[in-house]
Formats: sequence, C-alpha cells, structure tokens
Amino acid sequence: MQMESQMEAVKVEGFGPDSEVEDLGRCVDEISTTVSRFYLTTDNMELTITKSASAFKEKVKEKQLTGLEKQQQEASQREAAALKRMQELMRQFATILRQITQHKWAHPFMHPVDVEGLGLHDYYEIVQKPMDFGTIKSKMEAKDGTGYKNVREIYSDVRLVFKNAMKYNDERHDVHIMAKTLLEKFEEKWLQLLPKVAEEEKRQVEEEAKAELDVKLAQEAVHANMAKELSNELCDVDLQLEKLRQIVIQKCRKMSTEEKKKLGTALTRLSPEDLGKALEIVAENNPGFQPTAQEVDLDIDAQSELTLWRLKVFVQDKLKLAGKCSEAVVCNNINNNENTIKSNSKRRREISDALTKNAIKRNRKLSPNS
Repeated sequence: MQMESQMEAVKVEGFGPDSEVEDLGRCVDEISTTVSRFYLTTDNMELTITKSASAFKEKVKEKQLTGLEKQQQEASQREAAALKRMQELMRQFATILRQITQHKWAHPFMHPVDVEGLGLHDYYEIVQKPMDFGTIKSKMEAKDGTGYKNVREIYSDVRLVFKNAMKYNDERHDVHIMAKTLLEKFEEKWLQLLPKVAEEEKRQVEEEAKAELDVKLAQEAVHANMAKELSNELCDVDLQLEKLRQIVIQKCRKMSTEEKKKLGTALTRLSPEDLGKALEIVAENNPGFQPTAQEVDLDIDAQSELTLWRLKVFVQDKLKLAGKCSEAVVCNNINNNENTIKSNSKRRREISDALTKNAIKRNRKLSPNS
C-alpha cells in the first residue's frame, strides 16, 4: 500500500512520550463524550421513530377499517337492491304459477303423490325427486332461510312437477297428457318473463365483478398509500440520520499532522485482514475509492475528519487486541518451556536412580561375601 501523505516512520500512539499519552487521553475523552451524546441523540431519535411508527400503524388500521366499513355498506346496499328486484320477479312468477294452478287439470299436482294409497310401489324407483305445487308454495313463503333464492329455482321445481308425472305415467295416460299440456302453457308464460330474469342475472354478475374489482382497487389504493406514507417516514428517518451524522462530524476535533502520521504508521502494522476492513471504512465516504484493488493509494490528508477518527479508533482497538494475543502466545510458550524443563529434570532423575540401582547390584555380585 502506498501512502501519498508524506508520512515518516514514527512510534504508534501509546508508545511515545508522556505529552503524547496525555494528548491521546484528551482525544479519547473527547471521543467518549461525543459518542455519549451520539447515543443520547440516537435514543431520542429511536423514541421518535417508535412513536411515529405506532401512529403510522394506527393511521393505517383506521384507514383499513374505514375502507372495510365503506365496502360493507356498499355491498349491503347492492344486496338490498338486488333482493328487491328479485322479489319483484318472484311476485311476477307467482302470478304465472297461480294461473297454472288454477287450471282445471292442475288438481293431480297440487299435493304430494299418495304412493301407498294408490299402490305405486315402484314410484320412488322411477322418480328420484318428487315435487308438487303445495311444496313449492310452502318453500316460496318460507321465512327461515330455506326458501328459494331466485326465480330460476322455482322454475326448475315447477318443470319437475310435470316431468315426474310424464316420466312415471304412460304417454296415453290422462295424467301424462294433463302434465304435458300444463307444461307447454307454463313454458309459454315463462318465455314472457325470461328476458327480465336474464337481465337481472346479467346485472348481478356485473355487480359482483364490479364489487370484486372495487375491493381489489381499494386494497391496492390502501397498499399504495401505505407505501407512500412509509416512504415519507423513511425519508424523515434519513433526514434525522443525516442531521445526526453532521452533528458527529462537527464534534470531531481536527486531527493534527502528527496524529495523521502516527495513524499512517499504525495502519502498516495491521494484519492483512484488518487492513482490508480499514480500507472499507475509507471507501464508505469515498465512492471512487477501490479498497479491493491490487494496488491502493491512500491519501491520509484527503480524508474527512469523521473517516480519520473512525480509522483511529479501529486501528487502536485492533493493535490492542493484537498486543494481548502476542502476550498470551509468549506466556503460553513460557509455560510450555517450563513444563518441558520439569519433564526433562524428572526423566534425568529417573535415569540416574536406575543407574545407581544397577551399580549397587553389580557391586553386590562382585563382593566375596555374597
């Protein structure tokens, strides 16, 4: 790494004369005061952001509830209007049904078929769903929610009355002929009402599609408003952070030329990994600076005061940590050496004792009294 700031090799701070140590102490105190103020300002800002976020959530919730209530109100109004129109169609259909049931041939179809009384033992095998005008009338007048929902349901049951009779009875049977005749009359009258029914059904489909679209658009609008308001909130946060950054920069004391030289020298003592991290700090406020380039030119004098002080704190911490690690390695080596010496001494004593015992044994064997 080339240093463009005419730096000379000097001692790293913390290893110079007493005046430098005192100066370093004052710098550290000043930085500590600035950091304390920074945290205090940050806490206040976090409190403001938290309050803003809470207010924002309440506002969004209120808007969502308002939108939901509005949609529910509109849906209720649509349903009420559709129900009123359907009731009118059912009233017109009831007129048609009354004309059919008042016909002289309608009496066989006014009540459920007396299967047992007439001995029609195979009736339920042929007719899967029995139907009669009495049942239809009861269902049309039902108020418990089990009634018909629309005109087509009544139309289907009326046709079923005649179709069942024609299905069970032979074509030449009177009941078959009566049912076929009344069915034709009913279909003629139904065709007169059908355009109104089709128009209402089409209208309901269109209203349901519009309702779904309105819900979708309303949700998109709510989300868009949420995104816009959140963006505004984030912009306000960015402004607060920028103000805080400017405050920190203003509080940073201008670094002297001597301090810059010491900082440059200290940078050369960092490990490759820590040096890379230091260069990344420089790059944060210098978009054109390439910290990962093969050859890096770092002009200390061109850096902002904030960058210089951040580098100083970073380098100081890393060198302290490296110093502690070195001390730990030295202590470990000393302990290992002491253990090795103790082990060797013990081994020598054991060998000496063994040799002494062997010598005594040999002397005993050579003695004439043995």
